[in-house]
Order: sequence, then structure tokens, then C-alpha cells
Amino acid sequence: MPDERTHTLSDVLDQLEGSAQGDSITVEQVVEKLGHQSFASLMLIFSLISTSPASAIPGLTATVAVIVFILAVQMIAGRDSVWLPQFITRRQISTRKLCKGIGWLRKPVRFVERYLGERLTWLLHRPWLLLPLVLIMGLTLFMPLMEVIPTSGSIASAVIALFAAGLLARDGAVVVASMVLLSAVPVAVWYFGFSG
Repeated sequence: MPDERTHTLSDVLDQLEGSAQGDSITVEQVVEKLGHQSFASLMLIFSLISTSPASAIPGLTATVAVIVFILAVQMIAGRDSVWLPQFITRRQISTRKLCKGIGWLRKPVRFVERYLGERLTWLLHRPWLLLPLVLIMGLTLFMPLMEVIPTSGSIASAVIALFAAGLLARDGAVVVASMVLLSAVPVAVWYFGFSG
């Protein structure tokens, strides 16, 4: 897996914001901007988009779920570069809504960055990394269904974003925390979707 330690979470947001020109941006343009070898950066940015107010765009949660699933499969397979099918790469996102989402994300991202650091890095290598990747793949299978339950897709996306942040920062403790939170996603979805 490529070494992405030099990229902070804010750097990823800056790169994405810099590519948001015109009325819309395609998924392919996002991939080109962040790089075809930046698996963790791509997983982070798409899951963050789905966590932000931009998730209100119809079908976005399902699209992000497909992207994250494909990224996880390729990371497990040990691919060196990202491949996404054309029906995904041609998907367009409103730059206005995207930039609004990026602005919304900056404060929580800066907060998280304060606590990131290189810890438990052995968890970021095989075979240990395979377990969280498989669990995230399982989570993405349910994300399209979450679009009918308000906030549930954002909760799942936030867990994936935390996992990707741990990979980028070489922070195994954050990866473990994301897995603990992943186990709580079904409870949270039930609470927010069906309680009361």
C-alpha cells in the first residue's frame, strides 16, 4: 500500500476544494486530483462527503458505498492503483454543495487532527488490516438501504472516514476506535431511525 503519511486530513480537503471548479465535478476528476494510488485519501474524502450536508444529494450515499466497497476490495487484493467503473467515474457532484460540505467539515477535521499520531502501526499491515477492510465492506452493503433512514448513512460514513484517517495518519489506535464504533452502527441506526 502506498505511503501516504505526508497527507494530513486538511490537505485532502484542500486538494478536493482546489479541484471543485465549474458547476459540477465528476468522481473521475476527484480521483485524478488525489491520485490513483491514494486509496486511503479517496476513501476518506468520499466518506467525508457522505458525512457532510452534501449527503442530501439523492443517491450520494449509495454511490459512496459502492466506491468504498470497490476501494476496500482492491486494497485487500493488493492493487497499486485505483480502478472504478465508468458508471461511477461519470457521476457528477454539484461543486456548490461540495464546497459547502467541505466548509462544514473543516472544523471537525481540525479537531480530529490534534489527536492523530503514529501509534500501533503494526495494525496497518497484513494480516491485521484485512479484518477492518472486510468489516467496512460489509457495512457498505447496507449503506444504500440507509438512505431511507435520516442520518444513518452519515453515521456509517463517519465510521469509514475515521478508519481512513487512521490509515493516513498511521494511527492504529484510531483504526481500532473506528472498528469499535462500527459495531455500534446498527444500534445507532435503530435508535435514530426507529425510536420514538
